[in-house]
Amino acid sequence: MAAVTIRRATVADAETVSALAAQTFTETFGHQYPEADLQFFLHDSYAVDKQKVILGHPDYAVWLLEVDGKAVGHAAAGPCGLPHADVAAGDGEFKRLYVLREHQNGGWGARLFETAQEWLLRDGPRTLWIGVWSENLGAQRFYARYGFERVGDYDFIVGGTRDHEYILRRSA
Repeated sequence: MAAVTIRRATVADAETVSALAAQTFTETFGHQYPEADLQFFLHDSYAVDKQKVILGHPDYAVWLLEVDGKAVGHAAAGPCGLPHADVAAGDGEFKRLYVLREHQNGGWGARLFETAQEWLLRDGPRTLWIGVWSENLGAQRFYARYGFERVGDYDFIVGGTRDHEYILRRSA
């Protein structure tokens, strides 16, 4: 039986988070983009130095899902940075939630999400936000089960590609 754990990542995990974020994004969405756009996005968004900054910042948190000590999923949360007029100081955002394909459908995405949600709500109720690709119906259904509703749209930029994203919100 495999040992499965969820733990908060530290600055020492920056390389692991960087590699896992790039791998899960590519596995999930990589087929949609020209290679140059994908590589630009991965090197910019998931650079090790950027992950070190995030992991060292007290307002952000990243969790690793590990199977027998190997990272197979991650979640990230922090202050809301989505482009919506109703975002207020103190609102939280689920930034990322990914599990490698071979470890999906075991309830681990929900466990990661709930871990991040618990952290986001550690100081009491607050409005929470999520950005989700407009064509990712599975993720939309998942977030709806947690009370999130669509309240807006924006463009998510991957290199020279613009993805139509939905902004979801759950009020405090």
